[in-house]
Amino acid sequence: MTTSVDDRSLVNWPSYTQARSELGANFVRILGYFREDGLKSVDAIEAAMRARSAAGLVVPAHTLKGESRQFGADPLADLAETIEVAARDCVERHDAPDFILEQVVQLRPLFEKTLTLLEREANPLVMRKPGGGFGRRLAI
Repeated sequence: MTTSVDDRSLVNWPSYTQARSELGANFVRILGYFREDGLKSVDAIEAAMRARSAAGLVVPAHTLKGESRQFGADPLADLAETIEVAARDCVERHDAPDFILEQVVQLRPLFEKTLTLLEREANPLVMRKPGGGFGRRLAI
């Protein structure tokens, strides 16, 4: 998969770098938890949508929102927040969440694209700076 300019905008890279710095050696492990928890949240959101359960959407959308923000995955967090807020409104009004089906359908592909970028960037074999690397002088 080639990373396009649009794909790169799926992550707030300064936030990602800050999280990586703050988490240090635990970063890759915690990113793995994000993969696991994120998949569980997406599965739960899709299941709740199939069941037309607004209440069932709230917690997994809230969880996905928070975990996504931690890694700078702002578009994913924003979509999860949209689902969460709409679901909370539906719970208050005792309505089915049918009108947010389009957002729920967008969630899994966005999660997968975002996770691919995060994991690719976390890979220690990825060269971070163009022109750098063993045997090359860094341009300063």
